[in-house]
Amino acid sequence: MNIDTFRDYCLAKKGVTEGLPFGPDNLVLKVMGKMFSIVSLDEVPLRANLKCDPERAIELREEYEDNILPGYHMNKQHWNTLVLDGRLDPKLVFELIDHSYELVVNGLTAKLKKELEDL
Repeated sequence: MNIDTFRDYCLAKKGVTEGLPFGPDNLVLKVMGKMFSIVSLDEVPLRANLKCDPERAIELREEYEDNILPGYHMNKQHWNTLVLDGRLDPKLVFELIDHSYELVVNGLTAKLKKELEDL
């Protein structure tokens, strides 16, 4: 998967913004100001950090040990790094983006959830 496909999929979600707060090599995607993905733009192959349920994170790392790793520079219990070298099915990548987005949305305050709903 390339950066354009990944980025476009994320930006199509409600309430998502992008930025480069950690410098030009790390694209951060947020929903209502809360981070749900960081993409390392300088990595070949492309790497993306996504939030994940801790139990599911372990299962994914075991099943896809070469392409789903503990989150680089993140809380390894709650974040995975996906190596997007073409070996992961795009459907799985989109599912994991959705999962990360939903985890963050579910953790939003009631006020932010209402603002997101009203968008």
